[in-house]
Amino acid sequence: METPTTGSDLLIEPDALQVLLSERKNLLLVDLSKPQVYDESHIPGAVHLQPSLLTQGEKPAPGKMPSLAQLSACLSSIGLTEESLVVAYDDEGGGWAGRLIWTLDMIGHQHILYLNGGIHAWVEAGMPIETGIQPATPSHYTATLAEHPPIMEKDEILSRLHQPDFTLWDARSPEEFSGEKCLAKKGGHIPGAINFEWTQGMDKNRSLRIKPLNELRDTLKSLGIRAEDDVLTYCQTHHRSGFTYLLAKILGFSNIKAYPGSWSEWGNDTHTPTEN
Repeated sequence: METPTTGSDLLIEPDALQVLLSERKNLLLVDLSKPQVYDESHIPGAVHLQPSLLTQGEKPAPGKMPSLAQLSACLSSIGLTEESLVVAYDDEGGGWAGRLIWTLDMIGHQHILYLNGGIHAWVEAGMPIETGIQPATPSHYTATLAEHPPIMEKDEILSRLHQPDFTLWDARSPEEFSGEKCLAKKGGHIPGAINFEWTQGMDKNRSLRIKPLNELRDTLKSLGIRAEDDVLTYCQTHHRSGFTYLLAKILGFSNIKAYPGSWSEWGNDTHTPTEN
């Protein structure tokens, strides 16, 4: 088994991926774009994964992870094996791709790459594309939880609020963070959380690639989101925070976790504390 991909090694650019495609036989390209986008333009050989299959879909916290049995069926349907080197990408700058990468981290599958900028960067680089549906070769994958899964649930968050080495990263919009826009029974944010909206990490002038890492590292540190702390990221349903989770991994955060219940759970619980 190869060394797990970590830090900036998680990022791959279109030209490097094109070379890898000709060299590797155990690559699994997973496209999490909208179905129409995938149908019109995807990397040759990429299989499509509907992002909703990575979520439980039940209120009040639809973003929670599905059961291991459901996850096993989902990942088997796209042909995942223990030897697969997964290359995840989407059409939105990394939200759903990040959610898949978090899911794979939850079950201990460590051989993962993220195509920087996704399909937009691939097309912009003039790389070959494929249309229509690429049928997957199903596998028999059994998902089991990793020994130390990167997750934190509501009760643990409540016990850690205001600890100096614990940082909450809210990936939602400033309007949701302040409570001006309310998508649950309560508006606002988890006490002590720091707001850095997910798309602020993307370069809209470079096909939604991640902004320069040193620039992002400095920006986050100035806000109080430090790589050496225990950092927990969340949004409304752990879709947007899929990207911020991925970004933190790429930046080398030592202990990044996600809260899949996110604000849909926290904001609909009458007993949870909030700030706005």
